[in-house]
Amino acid sequence: MATIDLTSDAFERTVTADGIVMVDFWAEWCGPCKAFGPVYEAASEKNPDITFAKIDTEAQQEIAGALEIRSIPTLMIFRDGIQLFSQPGALPGHALDDLIDQVKAIDMDEVRAEIAKQTDED
Repeated sequence: MATIDLTSDAFERTVTADGIVMVDFWAEWCGPCKAFGPVYEAASEKNPDITFAKIDTEAQQEIAGALEIRSIPTLMIFRDGIQLFSQPGALPGHALDDLIDQVKAIDMDEVRAEIAKQTDED
C-alpha cells in the first residue's frame, strides 16, 4: 500500500479509525525527512494492513501546531484511535520494522483497561 497525504480535513477521521495508522510528519526542505521517506515507503509496501500517512508540516501547519511537532521527521502511531507512539527522528528500516511488530503485538484490551483505570483515578 502506498502512503497517503493527510490534510486537516481527514486527519481526525483517519487516526481514530480501527487498525494501525502511522503518520510521518515531514517537510520538503528537511534532509532527514527525505532520507526517511524511502524507508517509510518500503515499510508501507510490506504492511498493506496498516495505513501509512504523511503530513507536510509546511502545508498543514495547523495540525503540526496542534500536535506540538517541534522536530521533523516525527513519527506517530495510532491504533484503534489511541496514540501509542510519538518520536522525532528518522528510523533505519530494521528499527521501523521492529517498531511495527511491537505495535501489532500490543493487547489493545489491556491498553483500554489501563486508560480507563487512569481516567477513574483522575
